[in-house]
Amino acid sequence: MAEYLASIYGTEKDKVNCSFYFKIGACRHGDRCSRKHVKPTFSQTILIANMYRNPAHDPSCNMTEEQLQEDFDLFYEDVFTELAKFGEVEEMCVCDNVGDHLVGNVYCQYRYEEDAGNAVESLNNRFYAGRPLYAELSPVTDFREACCRQHEIAECNRGGFCNFMHLKHPNRALRRELEEAQRLTVREKRKETRNRDDEGRRGREMEMPEYGREREA
Repeated sequence: MAEYLASIYGTEKDKVNCSFYFKIGACRHGDRCSRKHVKPTFSQTILIANMYRNPAHDPSCNMTEEQLQEDFDLFYEDVFTELAKFGEVEEMCVCDNVGDHLVGNVYCQYRYEEDAGNAVESLNNRFYAGRPLYAELSPVTDFREACCRQHEIAECNRGGFCNFMHLKHPNRALRRELEEAQRLTVREKRKETRNRDDEGRRGREMEMPEYGREREA
């Protein structure tokens, strides 16, 4: 029985835990959901709710597609650069849905759980564009499962109100630039750590002969 419950955990067959919250980290029913939203105490992924405001969702917006993309690229670069200060970012996703539980959600998956925890703790004391940030650890582990496949390959018939993620993507050149900059930063930090470890080891090795001579004496 235990094996069966484990096998259906977080799936649509699970009558206790909410499959949408498990896959997407958000549910349109919120706290009124009839199923449990099990919030993780440790996770590599964080969610910053309703952070991105797409100008295209404003009826009075008259920006061109190029201007909208440029606006988003600036947002993406700004947020990625800031989140990378807490640790190595494996993936960052921004929702373009219009449903209240997904609109403007930013997800960031770190390489290490400790970095995600530090990010949440710090971000909840900060503001962005004049609004307070609301960050939490998210159960999302696989963004492929969380994203709307119809939206990725064609057009979703539910539009922005779909309950799966409709991601807004940055310019490919920008994404490559940010990822390369992060790789160089991580490489440099690892090099500094190795140098400190080597210096510490050499220092200990220099002390050992003296210790040995003292015992012989």
